[in-house]
Amino acid sequence: MGFPAPEFFGPFVGGLEIIAGLPILAGLATRLGAFITFSIMLIAIIVTKIPILFGEAFGPFQVRELSTYGFWAMAHEMRTDFAMFLGSLFLIIKGGGRWSLDSAWFSYNK
Repeated sequence: MGFPAPEFFGPFVGGLEIIAGLPILAGLATRLGAFITFSIMLIAIIVTKIPILFGEAFGPFQVRELSTYGFWAMAHEMRTDFAMFLGSLFLIIKGGGRWSLDSAWFSYNK
């Protein structure tokens, strides 16, 4: 895909998703964890899905071999990325909610 140092960034991003996801599940530091996952998904969409939309390299990022390119191919390929992107955006805006550890410990959602 053209991402620099993939042998480092692959495990790094995977570990970051786990580290950010666990507090989201627990409802602790929900907005911070959601911001991290939102950032990861934004970068993933730019790096992997924009080249599919255009059907050619986008900056340093290479397009992978597919049978079709364009909007519908991109939309099909990014359905889980888009769901995580919007889910993270929702958690950034709304926070963990009334039943989260955030609310119990910091009482800013009451």
